[in-house]
Amino acid sequence: MTRLRGWREWLGIVARGVAMGMAEVVPGVSGGTIAFITGIYERLLNALAAFSPSSPRVLLRDGFGAFHRTHDLSFLAALALGMIVGLIIFARVLGYLLDTHGPVVWGFIFGLITASLPRVALRTTLPSLATFGIAGAFLAVFVATLAPTSSDPTYPRFLIGGALAATAWILPGISGSLVLVLLGLWEPLIAALNTAQLDIIAATVAGMAIGLLSFVRLLARSLERYPGAVFSLLTGLMAGSLVRLWPWRVDDTMVLPATYRASTGDDPMIAWVAVAACLGIAAITVLAKSGQPANH
Repeated sequence: MTRLRGWREWLGIVARGVAMGMAEVVPGVSGGTIAFITGIYERLLNALAAFSPSSPRVLLRDGFGAFHRTHDLSFLAALALGMIVGLIIFARVLGYLLDTHGPVVWGFIFGLITASLPRVALRTTLPSLATFGIAGAFLAVFVATLAPTSSDPTYPRFLIGGALAATAWILPGISGSLVLVLLGLWEPLIAALNTAQLDIIAATVAGMAIGLLSFVRLLARSLERYPGAVFSLLTGLMAGSLVRLWPWRVDDTMVLPATYRASTGDDPMIAWVAVAACLGIAAITVLAKSGQPANH
């Protein structure tokens, strides 16, 4: 692991964290996708995978400096700061944006994910895509079309939901917030963030820590040993998630713009959706280029 090289790299990691935090507020968009396209995905996996039962021994035996280097704490701290800022800011504006310009917001996200697909697919092979990629696409479509749970949330559910959401968060294509939607926890958690309900936030964060530490080491080893299969699976997951991100939906079903207008009485804003999708594609190009220096 390496330290961040000056304030410019630090700000770059914070900015990526902001984008990841904003992405995770939106059901259907994965923070792992943002990490991947901005060039910090493997570094993030390695930093999280460094935490193990032996970590306290490193701290006690070799001191904080060695612990800091081994676990890439500067990188994780900068990323966590950005994610917190992104979550707090975007949680407050998301409801308004989706209520007033829903198709435009989803159009931007649809363009963002669509433009990301070739960048992931180019890191694997066609035969692998034909197997693991298709499997990932079916899995993402299955998760995206599940009916949300409607029972009242409890602390254990927030704990379990946090663990499952964190596992999804680290995978490009399956959104942690989408998992929370399916468990009926997304709206209560957004409300908790906006009203500072620390008990609910703490239960969810604890679950996220458990989920990350339990899953990330397996994912990191798999990426090291079987990169083609992993990148194919991730490509499929991202492609399948587009089912959830289609800009025009009625009762959670994909429809054409004309059907959307007839069913809801709202303007489908086709031109603005197209512009937003193009901006999403442009954003990926900028993020990908800015992310290359940060990939150690």
